[in-house]
Amino acid sequence: MIQKLFNRSSRKMHKNFLSFLIEKEKQILEIASNEGSGLAEAISDYSLISECKDSLPKLKNKSVDYVILNDVIGFFKDIQESLESLAKVCNNQTRIIVSYYTKHWEPLVRFFEFIGLKKKNPLQNFLSSTDIEMLLELSGYEVIRREYQQLIPFSFLGLGHLVNKFIGVLPGIRRLCFRTYIVARKKPGSSEKELSVSIVVPCRNEKGNIESAITRLPKFSSHQEIIFVEGHSKDGTWEEVQRVQKVYKKTHSIKVFQQSGKGKADAVHLGFRNAENDILMILDADLTVPPEQLEKFYNVIKSQQGEFINGTRLIYPLEDQSMRFLNFVANKAFSWIFSFLLSQRFTDTLCGTKVFFRKDYERFLKQREFFGDFDPFGDFELIFAASKLNLKVVEVPIRYQARSYGETQISRFRHGFILLRMVVYAFKKLKLQF
Repeated sequence: MIQKLFNRSSRKMHKNFLSFLIEKEKQILEIASNEGSGLAEAISDYSLISECKDSLPKLKNKSVDYVILNDVIGFFKDIQESLESLAKVCNNQTRIIVSYYTKHWEPLVRFFEFIGLKKKNPLQNFLSSTDIEMLLELSGYEVIRREYQQLIPFSFLGLGHLVNKFIGVLPGIRRLCFRTYIVARKKPGSSEKELSVSIVVPCRNEKGNIESAITRLPKFSSHQEIIFVEGHSKDGTWEEVQRVQKVYKKTHSIKVFQQSGKGKADAVHLGFRNAENDILMILDADLTVPPEQLEKFYNVIKSQQGEFINGTRLIYPLEDQSMRFLNFVANKAFSWIFSFLLSQRFTDTLCGTKVFFRKDYERFLKQREFFGDFDPFGDFELIFAASKLNLKVVEVPIRYQARSYGETQISRFRHGFILLRMVVYAFKKLKLQF
């Protein structure tokens, strides 16, 4: 009876977390040592649950969206060879999820099996996270994120659930958890394919920067459109974007829209809805991120080094007057917090320049079912969705410049309070999963 309670409780927590990691309505291949998680059969028409004592069974030549190696990697006789054989079911969007018992739990797992508290499994290698990440690297994959779950793999009348949810996810403590999950993707190959670009420029009271945004922007793609979205300015910005559209209509593809709503998030989404090209970019109209830098972002995403490209202003020394001291300290603090919450490295979550594929933006919108409409800035909605979808995040350092026109529209204390709310919100959604 105790053994059943242990297995049932641990498996339920395991299945719930896999469901959190996996996007709905996707193809899943699950490979497990025993009965599996039950996840693949429930939501996919392609699943494989197999006794894997030495190597992977014969796989179909059919790519899937997710491959789950469910407590099985330690059974393979040649782990590298087995991982390499997964390539036949992987495309550039496939995510590999390796689930396994954390190495320092090995003595307790053996003890639980000995006393009958846990179902006995065939002898396997207990590997460290470093070992598994090295083997994935050697086999042609790159690690995206690592997660830890189940500090207490029992229910204990609900106490275990509370400890796991609120304590087991905390920095330092989480490394003591029973289960570890590594998410990886196949290393991308080089591509010479030309990709088209849509650059969305939200602008409010930025009249003096509009023409510079056009003239300073390099031509780095053969199909490049600029989309100005104006937000009820008082300095004539709306008239200016209409003017530059006419002046540069022979040399540039320019669209102009005026918001019916308010805020940067509303402006960005309006621009994205009217974008037609492969890659979406955000360029803030204050031009503190120089337009000339966008070519770097394009080169990174075109080469598939990353799928969500985030600008970072905090690598190079800052230009005088470009960022106030308190803002700098707050940015540093928030970057550390969000790196923990998102399980990928972020040095600057507040940089307005973000670049990703339009096809992924369509996936971001579906995540609103989970996250809701919560973000007045627009930045965090995109970051949270990219993290939830396990996209590969790459940061591009830029030299942040002081404004040459207008005044900042950021209030340190009012917006700082909103950012603190974002931290709490991200913790609830990405770590507590509710």
